[in-house]
Amino acid sequence: MEKIKVQDSVGAILIHDMTQIIPGVSKGPRFRKGHVVREEDIPVLLSMGKEHIYVWDQTPGLIHENEAAERLAQAASGSGLIFDEPKEGKVTLTAAHDGILYVSEEGILALNSIEYIILSTLHNHRPVKQGDKVAGTRVVPLMIDEKMILEAERIAGTFSSPLLEVRPLKSFKVGIVTTGSEVFHGRIQDKFGPVLRAKVESWGSVVLGQTFASDDVSRIQNCIQDHLSQGADMILVSGGMSVDPDDVTPTAIKEMGAELITYGAPVLPGAMFLLAYLGDVPILGLPGCVMYSKTTAFDLFAPRLLTGERLSRLDIVKLGHGGLCLDCPVCTYPQCSFGK
Repeated sequence: MEKIKVQDSVGAILIHDMTQIIPGVSKGPRFRKGHVVREEDIPVLLSMGKEHIYVWDQTPGLIHENEAAERLAQAASGSGLIFDEPKEGKVTLTAAHDGILYVSEEGILALNSIEYIILSTLHNHRPVKQGDKVAGTRVVPLMIDEKMILEAERIAGTFSSPLLEVRPLKSFKVGIVTTGSEVFHGRIQDKFGPVLRAKVESWGSVVLGQTFASDDVSRIQNCIQDHLSQGADMILVSGGMSVDPDDVTPTAIKEMGAELITYGAPVLPGAMFLLAYLGDVPILGLPGCVMYSKTTAFDLFAPRLLTGERLSRLDIVKLGHGGLCLDCPVCTYPQCSFGK
């Protein structure tokens, strides 16, 4: 550190907090450690009885923590993010709009493996709302060797996609096919439709319509094809997803020539989830739990599909770690461990 006259301190960096006492009004830090002294600060410092102050020795090649944290935020950020002004060496990143947070876990690890670098985030694929805090950056020392920041910027640039981004949900046209002879013949009331319609609309998409099919392969296929001919971007097929002999929904989807990604997911509730594609249109086979459980595999995968992401089987099996819902009396998803 260096002791200098207050009058010569413009541009210098304070090495400790400086307390200001205004009798009967306040007592507390007037300038924080790391503050860069400005011209207008000089009269204030003099009024505080400071003729000399201790500042950081300006060694060439070192940069201030505020600049370092801001550069880290810029290096890591992609679309859908905004960040505030650096404060006490920290920068907070927030969602610019509603959507799904995408995090490069490999990239975050690479940056945090650099000594003194800190990038802390929420979990990958978390639903977020506009204004939600999603990440924060800082460095450990007050001044840091710029080479470390240059290395962080270089590493961030080696990835094909940003380390952090919030992707908005697109508005899909969604067709719903409800299977089951008991519903088709009116023996019981459909409970699936209202649940699916509410979820689809809450995600900003629209329901083209809902059709009903008995436990018959050709009927199910005809219903799916009808929605496709109307321009559906996604098909939800509810019911008939268990292993009973008369549950033929998976067979109907596969025999349409769809590319089957998975029949089964390591997520509870939602283990009998099915995902297939007819061209670019995802077809989701939804087990009965979607009708009565607040949050299921459907809630983990459908929003990602609505961002335009094409899911692979690996994307789905990864959710075995974190795929257990605790069935809390009051569901707080996504403020919990489910799907993380």
